[in-house]
Amino acid sequence: MKFSLIYITCKNQKEAQKIAKAVVDKKLAACANIFPKIKSYYRWHGKAVWDQERVLILKTKKANLNKVIKKVKGIHSYKIPCILAFEIKGGNKEYLNWLDKAFKF
Repeated sequence: MKFSLIYITCKNQKEAQKIAKAVVDKKLAACANIFPKIKSYYRWHGKAVWDQERVLILKTKKANLNKVIKKVKGIHSYKIPCILAFEIKGGNKEYLNWLDKAFKF
């Protein structure tokens, strides 16, 4: 397959929406989903931290991956943002066809 899902954590709704709009409007991603108010627990500078974040999931072409990462890092407020890509290996063929065509408009 030629598509990827990109998982990104954001500090709040506004940031997630700003990133989503930037990548979809530039045709770097076909679609963005925002999951509200997740609870994250992680280590930062040697301390364990609880935080509220948002998860942003982008659907894109694998060929766009480096451009998406560069764009997100330019907008994101975190010094080291979580940006993880997962290859789409299959799915609803009609949806995958839509995804492919979304980059052509």
